[in-house]
Amino acid sequence: MISSETINAYLARLASREPTPGGGAAAALHAAQGAALVAMVARYTTGLKYEQHGELVQRIISAADGLVVEALRLADADQHAFQGVIDSYKLPSVTDELKAARTASIHVALILAAQTPTQLIRLAGAVVDLATELFEVANANVISDVAAAADAARAAASTARVNIDINVVAIKDAAARSRLADQTDGLEEKVILAADSLVGRVRGRILG
Repeated sequence: MISSETINAYLARLASREPTPGGGAAAALHAAQGAALVAMVARYTTGLKYEQHGELVQRIISAADGLVVEALRLADADQHAFQGVIDSYKLPSVTDELKAARTASIHVALILAAQTPTQLIRLAGAVVDLATELFEVANANVISDVAAAADAARAAASTARVNIDINVVAIKDAAARSRLADQTDGLEEKVILAADSLVGRVRGRILG
């Protein structure tokens, strides 16, 4: 599991000539880092100076910690889902019956593989939402990390979008492809715009 690997071990696997882990897992780790940065900034926004914001900050800490766990789960889920696609393409197709079974398996695997990045985009949006809430009250000494969190979430959403696209175009059933596109088209745009806006606000606060 990615969540229990050392960073060096994970990066070695990512760099290897193996299909998993790949961009989907990397995207999930972007989101996990974004959530962790939000939690860190929130923990620096505690104590007497920030007492009036204590309830908000504690809610953000709890939510961000939960998103870290969920993002790591999605990293493993993406790896598993993509392996399912690979395994489906390897199924035998020497008879019409086997060919039909292989086609059906590939179809199911591709749809399943698109679900994880879809969930990840929503999670990235939640990271940006938390970061945006925190920005208003955050400890100024670590305000740059709010922008870092937003950028990490943006990268997660953008990468997840590409992973959805590559699965959608590989689906042969036009109706299924259309349904999946309807569910996911434009999903990342709101996240990206919100992240860009927040980064701009942070830079404006830093630079005056």
